[in-house]
Amino acid sequence: MVDEKLASDLLRDLVAIDSVNPSLVAGARGEQAASEFLRDWLRGQGIAAELQFAAPGRPNVVATIGGASGSAAGTRRALLIVAHIDTVGAGDMPDPFTPIEREGRLYGRGALDIKSGVAAMCAAAVSIVQSGTALQRPLTIAAVVDEECNSIGTEALLKQCTADAAIVLEPTNLKLVIAHKGYAWFEIVTHGRAAHGSLPGEGRDAIRLMGRVLEKLDAMDRAIQSKPPHSLLGTASLHASLIEGGQELSSYPAECLLQIERRTLPGESVAAIESDLRALLADLHARNAEFRATLRAMSSRPAYSIEPEAPIARAAAAAILHVTSSAELAGMSAWTDTALLAAAGIPGVVFGPRGRGLHGAEEYVELDSVTACAEVLRNLIQSFCGS
Repeated sequence: MVDEKLASDLLRDLVAIDSVNPSLVAGARGEQAASEFLRDWLRGQGIAAELQFAAPGRPNVVATIGGASGSAAGTRRALLIVAHIDTVGAGDMPDPFTPIEREGRLYGRGALDIKSGVAAMCAAAVSIVQSGTALQRPLTIAAVVDEECNSIGTEALLKQCTADAAIVLEPTNLKLVIAHKGYAWFEIVTHGRAAHGSLPGEGRDAIRLMGRVLEKLDAMDRAIQSKPPHSLLGTASLHASLIEGGQELSSYPAECLLQIERRTLPGESVAAIESDLRALLADLHARNAEFRATLRAMSSRPAYSIEPEAPIARAAAAAILHVTSSAELAGMSAWTDTALLAAAGIPGVVFGPRGRGLHGAEEYVELDSVTACAEVLRNLIQSFCGS
């Protein structure tokens, strides 16, 4: 059995360490202090954890147990369990790094997303090691950096580690997530002509030209969301995220810049989405020769899905059912590192504890769900890695 106190104490210690992602918040402390603490904690529990630097000052914590070859280079793991140790900024959360327990909940930045998952996977691994269970095939657990921004931690991990299957820890309310959305970011610039505000014959208003684009994008989003929904994810979507333009009140704006996000479903092509956007701009130009705009693809991450009958999905569902008496399949609107693992040939599922307040002013995790999560992981390790 997993040591409930061990898991909750580790969670409190992790929440108390500021590990705000410096790629999101300028000057933030970053993950190194939390990673070094976790490495030392695991070593104290008899697990040979190491730091793996994804970038200067930004180390993953990686530990492998079981199997005749251990963590030797090139060894394919039976199972890879991944949780991120970075958090978003504190925002307006009071005392974000002071963990407070109240009515079975632990409050603090990262308590739910996802230091609770880090604590659960570590407690499960400790339970396996201290019980003397001999895993026939190796297990790797990894607390990775930078998931909240560019996922450089998981990308670095995949350069040194491969596995038959993975479980990625994210808040899922103890449901088994087998699909999640992706996203694509684009930038549109409308080109006007700068002129004094008193000279309308010489100026062309780039901001008003962007209004035509926004009207077309609104219609495009309505069409997207009118399509038959995915059974677990609903519909795709499009929204305007950031806009800027102009230089002062007395001038015609020469440019207006809009950045948009398109949330995608499994099977959707970013190339096809870009083609649709280019066609939208071409249509506006065909209607008015003075309309000029350019489009730039910025960044994208793919959507993900796995069949419920895939070995890792079946094994995870069985472990969840054993511990909680219910194994509900679900989808997730947010993107996760599972898609990166799949692109590297590692099929995976998403699972994690229950709580509220992701990225908000009040974030908490339900402590009993952290214990349940750890028990599920312990059962999954035993069934997937062999004992």
